[in-house]
Amino acid sequence: MADETPNPPPQAVAPPPSDSHLSLAAAVAADKEEESQPPPPEPAPAPAAVVTVTVTESESTAKEEEEGSLSQPPPVKEELLTPPPPPPAAVEVKTTSTQEQEVVSAAAVAVAVPTVESEKPTKQISHSVVSFKEESNLLSDLSDSERKALQDLRQLVQEALDTKQFTQKQEGQVEENKAEEQEGEISIWGIPLLKDDRSDVILLKFLRARDFKVKDSLLMIKNTIKWRKQFGIDALVNEDLGDEWDKVVFMHGYDREGHPVCYNVYGEFQNKELYAKAFADVEKRDNFLKWRVQFLEKGIRKLDFYPPGVSTLFQVNDLKNSPGPGKRELRLATKQALQLLQDNYPEFVAKQVFINVPWWYLAFYAIINPFLTQRTKSKFVFAGPSKSAETLFKYISPEQVPVQYGGLSVDYCDCNPDFSVSDPATEITVKPATKQTVEIIVYEKCILTWELRVVGWEVSYGAEFVPNAEGAYTVNIQKATKKAPSDEPVVSHTYKVDELGKILLTVDNPTSKKKKLIYRFKIKSFLD
Repeated sequence: MADETPNPPPQAVAPPPSDSHLSLAAAVAADKEEESQPPPPEPAPAPAAVVTVTVTESESTAKEEEEGSLSQPPPVKEELLTPPPPPPAAVEVKTTSTQEQEVVSAAAVAVAVPTVESEKPTKQISHSVVSFKEESNLLSDLSDSERKALQDLRQLVQEALDTKQFTQKQEGQVEENKAEEQEGEISIWGIPLLKDDRSDVILLKFLRARDFKVKDSLLMIKNTIKWRKQFGIDALVNEDLGDEWDKVVFMHGYDREGHPVCYNVYGEFQNKELYAKAFADVEKRDNFLKWRVQFLEKGIRKLDFYPPGVSTLFQVNDLKNSPGPGKRELRLATKQALQLLQDNYPEFVAKQVFINVPWWYLAFYAIINPFLTQRTKSKFVFAGPSKSAETLFKYISPEQVPVQYGGLSVDYCDCNPDFSVSDPATEITVKPATKQTVEIIVYEKCILTWELRVVGWEVSYGAEFVPNAEGAYTVNIQKATKKAPSDEPVVSHTYKVDELGKILLTVDNPTSKKKKLIYRFKIKSFLD
Protein backbone atom coordinates (compact mmCIF):
# COMPACT_ATOMS: atom_id res chain seq x y z
CA MET A 1 0.00 0.00 0.00
CA ALA A 2 1.21 3.46 -0.76
CA ASP A 3 0.02 7.00 -1.12
CA GLU A 4 0.30 9.93 -3.44
CA THR A 5 1.70 13.36 -2.85
CA PRO A 6 -0.22 15.26 -0.22
CA ASN A 7 -3.70 16.10 -1.46
CA PRO A 8 -4.95 18.44 1.28
CA PRO A 9 -8.15 17.89 3.20
CA PRO A 10 -11.62 19.21 2.80
CA GLN A 11 -12.17 22.97 2.87
CA ALA A 12 -11.21 24.42 6.23
CA VAL A 13 -13.93 25.08 8.79
CA ALA A 14 -13.45 27.49 11.65
CA PRO A 15 -9.81 27.09 12.81
CA PRO A 16 -9.15 25.53 16.22
CA PRO A 17 -6.91 27.05 18.88
CA SER A 18 -3.55 28.68 18.17
CA ASP A 19 -0.51 28.71 20.40
CA SER A 20 1.67 31.38 21.91
CA HIS A 21 4.78 29.26 21.61
CA LEU A 22 5.46 26.88 18.80
CA SER A 23 5.39 23.30 20.00
CA LEU A 24 6.62 22.78 23.43
CA ALA A 25 7.89 19.49 22.23
CA ALA A 26 8.42 20.73 18.73
CA ALA A 27 11.10 22.94 20.15
CA VAL A 28 13.23 19.89 20.69
CA ALA A 29 12.37 18.08 17.51
CA ALA A 30 13.47 18.78 13.99
CA ASP A 31 13.04 17.68 10.42
CA LYS A 32 12.98 18.68 6.86
CA GLU A 33 9.88 20.39 5.60
CA GLU A 34 7.89 18.92 2.78
CA GLU A 35 8.85 21.13 -0.15
CA SER A 36 5.56 20.98 -2.00
CA GLN A 37 2.84 21.04 0.61
CA PRO A 38 -0.33 21.96 -1.34
CA PRO A 39 -3.17 24.07 -0.01
CA PRO A 40 -6.35 22.43 1.25
CA PRO A 41 -8.59 21.18 -1.59
CA GLU A 42 -12.14 22.16 -2.37
CA PRO A 43 -14.81 19.90 -0.87
CA ALA A 44 -15.61 16.82 -2.95
CA PRO A 45 -18.93 17.00 -4.81
CA ALA A 46 -21.80 15.11 -3.23
CA PRO A 47 -22.19 11.58 -4.63
CA ALA A 48 -25.08 10.90 -6.97
CA ALA A 49 -25.82 7.50 -5.43
CA VAL A 50 -27.49 7.01 -2.06
CA VAL A 51 -25.30 5.27 0.50
CA THR A 52 -27.06 3.81 3.53
CA VAL A 53 -25.15 2.83 6.65
CA THR A 54 -26.88 0.90 9.44
CA VAL A 55 -25.50 -0.96 12.41
CA THR A 56 -26.90 -4.07 14.07
CA GLU A 57 -25.25 -5.93 16.88
CA SER A 58 -24.84 -9.61 17.76
CA GLU A 59 -22.27 -11.94 19.24
CA SER A 60 -18.66 -12.42 18.23
CA THR A 61 -17.92 -15.65 16.40
CA ALA A 62 -15.27 -16.54 18.96
CA LYS A 63 -17.86 -16.20 21.73
CA GLU A 64 -20.35 -18.36 19.80
CA GLU A 65 -17.83 -21.14 19.44
CA GLU A 66 -17.20 -21.07 23.19
CA GLU A 67 -20.78 -20.98 24.46
CA GLY A 68 -22.82 -22.25 21.51
CA SER A 69 -25.14 -20.36 19.22
CA LEU A 70 -27.51 -17.78 20.66
CA SER A 71 -30.63 -16.31 19.15
CA GLN A 72 -29.84 -13.23 17.13
CA PRO A 73 -30.82 -9.97 18.86
CA PRO A 74 -32.91 -7.35 17.11
CA PRO A 75 -31.11 -4.73 15.01
CA VAL A 76 -29.82 -1.67 16.84
CA LYS A 77 -29.15 1.38 14.69
CA GLU A 78 -26.20 3.65 15.39
CA GLU A 79 -25.09 6.84 13.72
CA LEU A 80 -21.80 6.54 11.82
CA LEU A 81 -19.52 8.83 9.91
CA THR A 82 -20.28 9.32 6.23
CA PRO A 83 -18.75 6.51 4.15
CA PRO A 84 -16.69 6.96 0.99
CA PRO A 85 -18.74 8.17 -1.99
CA PRO A 86 -19.39 5.48 -4.63
CA PRO A 87 -19.92 6.13 -8.35
CA PRO A 88 -23.45 7.09 -9.45
CA ALA A 89 -25.97 4.29 -8.84
CA ALA A 90 -23.17 1.74 -8.51
CA VAL A 91 -23.33 0.46 -4.94
CA GLU A 92 -25.14 0.62 -1.65
CA VAL A 93 -23.27 0.25 1.62
CA LYS A 94 -24.66 -1.39 4.73
CA THR A 95 -22.70 -1.92 7.92
CA THR A 96 -23.94 -4.58 10.30
CA SER A 97 -22.51 -5.65 13.61
CA THR A 98 -23.39 -8.61 15.77
CA GLN A 99 -22.91 -8.24 19.50
CA GLU A 100 -23.06 -10.81 22.26
CA GLN A 101 -26.33 -11.02 24.18
CA GLU A 102 -24.73 -11.88 27.49
CA VAL A 103 -23.29 -9.12 29.66
CA VAL A 104 -19.50 -8.80 29.44
CA SER A 105 -17.78 -8.52 32.79
CA ALA A 106 -17.86 -4.86 33.77
CA ALA A 107 -14.56 -5.22 35.57
CA ALA A 108 -12.90 -6.69 32.48
CA VAL A 109 -14.13 -3.86 30.29
CA ALA A 110 -13.10 -1.23 32.81
CA VAL A 111 -9.56 -2.56 32.83
CA ALA A 112 -9.29 -3.23 29.12
CA VAL A 113 -10.87 -0.01 27.91
CA PRO A 114 -9.57 2.86 30.07
CA THR A 115 -11.08 6.26 29.53
CA VAL A 116 -9.11 8.94 27.77
CA GLU A 117 -8.95 10.91 31.00
CA SER A 118 -7.25 8.06 32.81
CA GLU A 119 -4.37 8.28 30.39
CA LYS A 120 -4.08 12.05 30.37
CA PRO A 121 -1.27 13.48 32.51
CA THR A 122 -3.47 16.54 33.06
CA LYS A 123 -5.63 14.49 35.40
CA GLN A 124 -2.68 14.27 37.78
CA ILE A 125 -1.47 17.84 37.39
CA SER A 126 -2.60 20.36 39.99
CA HIS A 127 -3.89 22.99 37.58
CA SER A 128 -7.15 23.02 35.62
CA VAL A 129 -6.95 23.10 31.83
CA VAL A 130 -9.89 24.50 29.89
CA SER A 131 -10.16 23.62 26.21
CA PHE A 132 -9.22 26.55 23.99
CA LYS A 133 -11.13 27.73 20.93
CA GLU A 134 -9.21 29.66 18.31
CA GLU A 135 -10.50 33.17 17.73
CA SER A 136 -11.57 34.59 14.40
CA ASN A 137 -9.36 37.12 12.61
CA LEU A 138 -12.30 38.78 10.87
CA LEU A 139 -12.79 42.38 11.99
CA SER A 140 -16.53 41.83 12.19
CA ASP A 141 -15.99 39.07 14.77
CA LEU A 142 -13.80 41.13 17.09
CA SER A 143 -15.25 42.80 20.17
CA ASP A 144 -15.31 46.58 20.34
CA SER A 145 -12.35 46.63 22.72
CA GLU A 146 -10.36 44.29 20.48
CA ARG A 147 -11.06 46.40 17.38
CA LYS A 148 -9.96 49.51 19.25
CA ALA A 149 -6.76 47.79 20.41
CA LEU A 150 -6.02 46.73 16.83
CA GLN A 151 -6.63 50.26 15.57
CA ASP A 152 -4.37 51.72 18.27
CA LEU A 153 -1.62 49.22 17.48
CA ARG A 154 -1.84 50.01 13.77
CA GLN A 155 -1.32 53.67 14.59
CA LEU A 156 1.69 52.96 16.82
CA VAL A 157 3.24 50.66 14.22
CA GLN A 158 2.76 53.34 11.54
CA GLU A 159 4.47 55.90 13.76
CA ALA A 160 7.33 53.47 14.37
CA LEU A 161 7.69 52.93 10.62
CA ASP A 162 7.64 56.67 9.91
CA THR A 163 10.30 57.37 12.53
CA LYS A 164 12.35 54.29 11.55
CA GLN A 165 12.15 52.80 15.04
CA PHE A 166 12.24 49.29 13.53
CA THR A 167 15.32 49.95 11.41
CA GLN A 168 17.76 51.35 13.95
CA LYS A 169 21.00 49.49 13.40
CA GLN A 170 22.16 47.13 16.09
CA GLU A 171 25.72 46.18 16.81
CA GLY A 172 26.86 43.45 14.44
CA GLN A 173 23.78 43.84 12.22
CA VAL A 174 24.20 42.56 8.68
CA GLU A 175 23.35 44.72 5.69
CA GLU A 176 20.95 42.25 4.06
CA ASN A 177 17.89 44.40 4.86
CA LYS A 178 19.35 47.66 3.56
CA ALA A 179 17.01 47.98 0.59
CA GLU A 180 14.03 47.21 2.81
CA GLU A 181 15.07 49.87 5.31
CA GLN A 182 15.54 52.51 2.59
CA GLU A 183 12.00 51.89 1.39
CA GLY A 184 10.66 52.07 4.94
CA GLU A 185 9.10 48.60 4.61
CA ILE A 186 9.33 46.02 7.37
CA SER A 187 8.23 42.44 6.88
CA ILE A 188 7.54 39.63 9.35
CA TRP A 189 7.20 36.07 8.02
CA GLY A 190 7.35 37.49 4.50
CA ILE A 191 4.40 39.84 5.07
CA PRO A 192 4.98 43.63 4.92
CA LEU A 193 3.51 45.45 7.90
CA LEU A 194 0.45 47.63 7.21
CA LYS A 195 0.39 46.86 3.47
CA ASP A 196 -2.78 44.73 3.31
CA ASP A 197 -5.28 42.72 5.37
CA ARG A 198 -2.67 40.10 6.22
CA SER A 199 -0.97 42.64 8.45
CA ASP A 200 -4.00 42.73 10.75
CA VAL A 201 -3.66 38.98 11.33
CA ILE A 202 -0.01 39.50 12.27
CA LEU A 203 -0.86 42.31 14.68
CA LEU A 204 -3.66 40.24 16.24
CA LYS A 205 -1.19 37.46 17.01
CA PHE A 206 0.94 39.86 19.04
CA LEU A 207 -2.10 41.43 20.69
CA ARG A 208 -3.46 38.06 21.79
CA ALA A 209 -0.07 37.02 23.09
CA ARG A 210 -0.10 40.14 25.30
CA ASP A 211 -3.80 40.07 26.29
CA PHE A 212 -4.56 43.01 23.97
CA LYS A 213 -2.25 45.37 25.86
CA VAL A 214 -1.25 47.64 22.99
CA LYS A 215 2.06 49.00 24.31
CA ASP A 216 3.21 45.54 25.39
CA SER A 217 2.28 44.21 21.95
CA LEU A 218 4.27 46.94 20.21
CA LEU A 219 7.30 46.17 22.37
CA MET A 220 7.00 42.49 21.48
CA ILE A 221 6.87 43.36 17.76
CA LYS A 222 9.99 45.53 18.11
CA ASN A 223 11.86 42.78 19.94
CA THR A 224 10.80 40.19 17.36
CA ILE A 225 11.98 42.36 14.46
CA LYS A 226 15.27 43.00 16.26
CA TRP A 227 15.76 39.26 16.91
CA ARG A 228 14.92 38.36 13.30
CA LYS A 229 17.61 40.72 12.03
CA GLN A 230 20.19 39.44 14.49
CA PHE A 231 19.34 35.82 13.65
CA GLY A 232 19.42 36.58 9.91
CA ILE A 233 16.01 34.99 9.28
CA ASP A 234 15.47 36.20 5.72
CA ALA A 235 18.79 34.75 4.58
CA LEU A 236 18.33 31.61 6.69
CA VAL A 237 15.16 30.61 4.84
CA ASN A 238 17.14 29.92 1.66
CA GLU A 239 20.14 28.18 3.24
CA ASP A 240 20.83 24.48 2.66
CA LEU A 241 21.08 23.00 6.16
CA GLY A 242 20.92 19.34 5.15
CA ASP A 243 18.32 16.65 5.80
CA GLU A 244 19.73 14.61 8.66
CA TRP A 245 16.64 15.25 10.82
CA ASP A 246 14.12 14.14 8.19
CA LYS A 247 12.36 11.69 10.49
CA VAL A 248 12.37 13.84 13.59
CA VAL A 249 10.04 16.60 12.38
CA PHE A 250 7.90 16.55 9.26
CA MET A 251 4.74 18.04 7.80
CA HIS A 252 2.05 15.59 6.74
CA GLY A 253 -1.54 16.35 5.74
CA TYR A 254 -4.12 18.62 7.34
CA ASP A 255 -6.48 18.43 10.27
CA ARG A 256 -10.27 18.50 9.94
CA GLU A 257 -10.26 22.30 9.91
CA GLY A 258 -7.54 22.78 7.32
CA HIS A 259 -4.48 23.35 9.53
CA PRO A 260 -1.21 21.84 8.23
CA VAL A 261 -0.10 19.10 10.63
CA CYS A 262 3.46 19.00 11.96
CA TYR A 263 4.71 15.76 13.56
CA ASN A 264 7.53 15.81 16.12
CA VAL A 265 8.94 12.34 16.73
CA TYR A 266 11.13 12.27 19.84
CA GLY A 267 11.83 8.56 19.73
CA GLU A 268 14.23 9.23 16.86
CA PHE A 269 16.62 10.74 19.41
CA GLN A 270 17.21 7.26 20.83
CA ASN A 271 19.70 7.09 18.00
CA LYS A 272 22.86 8.12 19.85
CA GLU A 273 24.57 9.47 16.75
CA LEU A 274 21.58 11.63 15.86
CA TYR A 275 21.25 12.82 19.45
CA ALA A 276 24.93 13.82 19.54
CA LYS A 277 24.61 15.75 16.28
CA ALA A 278 21.76 17.77 17.74
CA PHE A 279 22.74 18.31 21.38
CA ALA A 280 26.37 17.26 22.10
CA ASP A 281 27.66 20.82 22.64
CA VAL A 282 26.65 24.47 22.40
CA GLU A 283 27.58 24.74 18.72
CA LYS A 284 25.54 21.66 17.77
CA ARG A 285 22.55 22.86 19.79
CA ASP A 286 22.74 26.23 18.05
CA ASN A 287 22.89 24.55 14.63
CA PHE A 288 19.96 22.35 15.49
CA LEU A 289 17.94 25.34 16.66
CA LYS A 290 18.88 27.18 13.47
CA TRP A 291 17.58 24.27 11.41
CA ARG A 292 14.37 24.11 13.46
CA VAL A 293 13.72 27.82 13.00
CA GLN A 294 14.26 27.47 9.25
CA PHE A 295 11.79 24.58 9.12
CA LEU A 296 9.25 26.66 11.01
CA GLU A 297 9.75 29.75 8.86
CA LYS A 298 9.22 27.80 5.65
CA GLY A 299 6.03 26.28 7.01
CA ILE A 300 4.68 29.63 8.22
CA ARG A 301 5.24 31.29 4.85
CA LYS A 302 2.89 28.79 3.24
CA LEU A 303 0.01 29.72 5.54
CA ASP A 304 -2.88 31.92 4.42
CA PHE A 305 -2.78 35.13 6.44
CA TYR A 306 -5.78 36.70 4.69
CA PRO A 307 -8.83 36.58 7.00
CA PRO A 308 -10.48 34.11 7.40
CA GLY A 309 -7.63 31.90 6.14
CA VAL A 310 -5.71 29.34 8.19
CA SER A 311 -2.74 31.03 9.85
CA THR A 312 -1.80 28.41 12.46
CA LEU A 313 -0.36 24.88 12.59
CA PHE A 314 -1.54 21.69 14.27
CA GLN A 315 1.22 20.04 16.31
CA VAL A 316 1.47 16.31 17.06
CA ASN A 317 4.18 15.36 19.54
CA ASP A 318 5.01 11.65 19.62
CA LEU A 319 6.68 10.79 22.94
CA LYS A 320 7.11 7.07 22.28
CA ASN A 321 10.64 6.04 23.30
CA SER A 322 11.51 9.66 23.98
CA PRO A 323 14.88 10.10 25.76
CA GLY A 324 13.22 11.87 28.68
CA PRO A 325 14.10 14.97 30.71
CA GLY A 326 17.01 13.26 32.45
CA LYS A 327 19.20 14.25 29.51
CA ARG A 328 20.86 17.54 30.45
CA GLU A 329 21.53 18.54 26.85
CA LEU A 330 17.91 17.96 25.94
CA ARG A 331 16.70 20.07 28.86
CA LEU A 332 18.96 22.95 27.85
CA ALA A 333 17.85 22.77 24.21
CA THR A 334 14.18 22.62 25.23
CA LYS A 335 14.47 25.65 27.50
CA GLN A 336 16.32 27.66 24.84
CA ALA A 337 13.91 26.78 22.06
CA LEU A 338 10.82 27.27 24.22
CA GLN A 339 11.85 30.80 25.13
CA LEU A 340 12.78 31.71 21.57
CA LEU A 341 9.56 30.39 20.07
CA GLN A 342 7.34 31.88 22.75
CA ASP A 343 8.92 35.33 22.34
CA ASN A 344 9.08 35.47 18.54
CA TYR A 345 6.36 33.18 17.15
CA PRO A 346 3.15 34.10 18.99
CA GLU A 347 -0.11 32.29 18.31
CA PHE A 348 1.12 29.88 15.64
CA VAL A 349 -0.14 26.61 17.11
CA ALA A 350 -3.82 25.74 16.90
CA LYS A 351 -3.57 22.62 19.03
CA GLN A 352 -0.80 20.66 20.78
CA VAL A 353 -1.56 16.93 20.87
CA PHE A 354 0.85 14.72 22.81
CA ILE A 355 0.54 11.02 21.99
CA ASN A 356 2.15 7.88 23.43
CA VAL A 357 2.64 9.84 26.63
CA PRO A 358 4.87 7.90 29.11
CA TRP A 359 4.68 8.06 32.90
CA TRP A 360 7.76 10.24 33.29
CA TYR A 361 6.18 13.05 31.27
CA LEU A 362 3.98 13.83 34.27
CA ALA A 363 6.99 14.96 36.25
CA PHE A 364 8.50 16.81 33.29
CA TYR A 365 5.22 18.62 32.58
CA ALA A 366 4.95 19.62 36.24
CA ILE A 367 8.38 21.26 35.99
CA ILE A 368 7.68 23.29 32.86
CA ASN A 369 4.04 23.99 33.73
CA PRO A 370 4.76 27.22 35.70
CA PHE A 371 6.51 28.71 32.66
CA LEU A 372 3.48 28.26 30.39
CA THR A 373 0.56 30.65 30.11
CA GLN A 374 -2.97 29.44 30.77
CA ARG A 375 -3.72 30.19 27.14
CA THR A 376 -0.89 27.90 26.04
CA LYS A 377 -1.85 25.11 28.44
CA SER A 378 -5.47 25.21 27.27
CA LYS A 379 -4.32 24.03 23.85
CA PHE A 380 -2.71 20.83 25.15
CA VAL A 381 -4.24 17.38 24.65
CA PHE A 382 -2.61 14.24 26.10
CA ALA A 383 -3.14 10.59 25.17
CA GLY A 384 -1.47 7.38 26.30
CA PRO A 385 -0.41 4.66 23.82
CA SER A 386 -3.78 2.85 23.65
CA LYS A 387 -5.69 6.08 22.98
CA SER A 388 -3.29 7.82 20.60
CA ALA A 389 -4.96 6.88 17.29
CA GLU A 390 -8.45 7.51 18.62
CA THR A 391 -7.38 10.93 19.90
CA LEU A 392 -5.79 11.89 16.58
CA PHE A 393 -8.97 10.92 14.70
CA LYS A 394 -10.92 13.46 16.74
CA TYR A 395 -8.92 16.20 15.04
CA ILE A 396 -7.54 14.61 11.84
CA SER A 397 -9.40 12.39 9.35
CA PRO A 398 -7.96 8.85 9.08
CA GLU A 399 -7.01 9.32 5.43
CA GLN A 400 -4.80 12.24 6.52
CA VAL A 401 -3.13 10.39 9.43
CA PRO A 402 0.13 8.51 8.65
CA VAL A 403 -0.06 4.72 8.74
CA GLN A 404 2.34 4.54 11.68
CA TYR A 405 -0.17 6.51 13.78
CA GLY A 406 -3.23 4.44 12.90
CA GLY A 407 -4.36 6.12 9.68
CA LEU A 408 -4.27 5.25 5.98
CA SER A 409 -1.85 7.85 4.65
CA VAL A 410 1.63 6.69 3.64
CA ASP A 411 4.81 8.67 3.06
CA TYR A 412 4.60 11.14 0.23
CA CYS A 413 7.58 9.55 -1.46
CA ASP A 414 5.55 6.37 -2.01
CA CYS A 415 2.96 5.93 -4.71
CA ASN A 416 -0.55 4.51 -4.31
CA PRO A 417 -2.35 4.27 -7.67
CA ASP A 418 -5.66 3.51 -5.97
CA PHE A 419 -6.00 5.95 -3.05
CA SER A 420 -4.73 9.30 -1.87
CA VAL A 421 -5.39 11.57 1.11
CA SER A 422 -8.25 13.13 -0.85
CA ASP A 423 -10.19 9.84 -0.73
CA PRO A 424 -12.28 9.89 2.47
CA ALA A 425 -12.35 6.93 4.85
CA THR A 426 -15.09 5.70 7.17
CA GLU A 427 -14.50 5.06 10.87
CA ILE A 428 -16.48 2.47 12.82
CA THR A 429 -16.09 1.45 16.45
CA VAL A 430 -16.17 -2.32 16.81
CA LYS A 431 -17.41 -3.03 20.32
CA PRO A 432 -15.99 -5.78 22.53
CA ALA A 433 -17.02 -9.33 21.57
CA THR A 434 -18.78 -8.24 18.38
CA LYS A 435 -18.56 -9.02 14.71
CA GLN A 436 -18.79 -6.09 12.28
CA THR A 437 -19.76 -6.56 8.63
CA VAL A 438 -19.45 -3.89 5.95
CA GLU A 439 -21.91 -4.83 3.21
CA ILE A 440 -21.24 -3.25 -0.21
CA ILE A 441 -24.21 -3.91 -2.48
CA VAL A 442 -23.19 -3.69 -6.14
CA TYR A 443 -25.78 -2.59 -8.72
CA GLU A 444 -23.52 -2.56 -11.78
CA LYS A 445 -20.71 -4.70 -13.10
CA CYS A 446 -17.49 -3.01 -12.05
CA ILE A 447 -14.04 -3.33 -10.51
CA LEU A 448 -14.11 -2.62 -6.79
CA THR A 449 -10.96 -1.78 -4.81
CA TRP A 450 -10.87 -1.30 -1.05
CA GLU A 451 -8.42 -0.95 1.79
CA LEU A 452 -9.12 -1.63 5.44
CA ARG A 453 -7.43 -1.68 8.81
CA VAL A 454 -8.28 -2.18 12.46
CA VAL A 455 -5.96 -0.17 14.69
CA GLY A 456 -3.91 -2.64 16.73
CA TRP A 457 -5.68 -5.58 15.01
CA GLU A 458 -6.20 -8.54 17.49
CA VAL A 459 -9.23 -9.40 15.35
CA SER A 460 -10.11 -11.72 12.47
CA TYR A 461 -10.74 -10.27 9.01
CA GLY A 462 -12.37 -11.89 5.99
CA ALA A 463 -13.95 -10.84 2.67
CA GLU A 464 -16.41 -12.59 0.36
CA PHE A 465 -18.68 -11.91 -2.60
CA VAL A 466 -22.28 -13.12 -2.46
CA PRO A 467 -24.04 -13.16 -5.88
CA ASN A 468 -27.71 -12.26 -6.19
CA ALA A 469 -28.46 -15.16 -8.53
CA GLU A 470 -30.29 -18.02 -6.85
CA GLY A 471 -28.09 -21.05 -6.41
CA ALA A 472 -24.88 -19.16 -7.20
CA TYR A 473 -21.81 -19.87 -5.09
CA THR A 474 -20.28 -17.43 -2.61
CA VAL A 475 -16.75 -16.40 -3.60
CA ASN A 476 -14.21 -16.40 -0.77
CA ILE A 477 -12.01 -13.35 -1.54
CA GLN A 478 -10.11 -13.43 1.74
CA LYS A 479 -10.46 -16.32 4.17
CA ALA A 480 -11.12 -15.14 7.72
CA THR A 481 -7.66 -14.70 9.22
CA LYS A 482 -6.52 -13.62 12.67
CA LYS A 483 -4.58 -10.38 12.57
CA ALA A 484 -1.90 -9.66 15.15
CA PRO A 485 -0.63 -6.17 16.10
CA SER A 486 2.63 -7.00 14.31
CA ASP A 487 0.89 -7.80 11.00
CA GLU A 488 0.82 -5.41 8.05
CA PRO A 489 -1.26 -2.44 9.27
CA VAL A 490 -3.40 -2.08 6.14
CA VAL A 491 -4.89 -4.71 3.82
CA SER A 492 -6.13 -3.95 0.32
CA HIS A 493 -7.98 -5.96 -2.31
CA THR A 494 -9.32 -5.53 -5.83
CA TYR A 495 -12.25 -7.64 -7.06
CA LYS A 496 -13.83 -7.76 -10.52
CA VAL A 497 -17.59 -7.92 -10.10
CA ASP A 498 -19.03 -9.50 -13.25
CA GLU A 499 -22.45 -10.32 -11.76
CA LEU A 500 -24.66 -8.39 -9.37
CA GLY A 501 -24.39 -9.12 -5.68
CA LYS A 502 -22.68 -7.83 -2.57
CA ILE A 503 -19.22 -7.82 -1.03
CA LEU A 504 -19.01 -8.54 2.67
CA LEU A 505 -16.03 -7.29 4.69
CA THR A 506 -16.15 -8.91 8.12
CA VAL A 507 -14.18 -8.00 11.24
CA ASP A 508 -14.60 -10.24 14.28
CA ASN A 509 -13.46 -8.72 17.58
CA PRO A 510 -13.31 -11.42 20.30
CA THR A 511 -11.49 -9.18 22.78
CA SER A 512 -12.88 -7.13 25.67
CA LYS A 513 -11.57 -3.92 24.07
CA LYS A 514 -13.19 -1.54 21.61
CA LYS A 515 -11.48 -1.47 18.23
CA LYS A 516 -11.39 1.21 15.54
CA LEU A 517 -12.22 -0.08 12.04
CA ILE A 518 -11.27 2.17 9.10
CA TYR A 519 -12.07 1.44 5.46
CA ARG A 520 -12.57 3.10 2.09
CA PHE A 521 -13.27 1.86 -1.41
CA LYS A 522 -13.39 2.91 -5.04
CA ILE A 523 -15.30 1.60 -8.05
CA LYS A 524 -14.02 1.57 -11.61
CA SER A 525 -15.82 0.70 -14.81
CA PHE A 526 -14.69 -2.31 -16.83
CA LEU A 527 -13.79 0.20 -19.54
CA ASP A 528 -11.32 2.18 -17.35
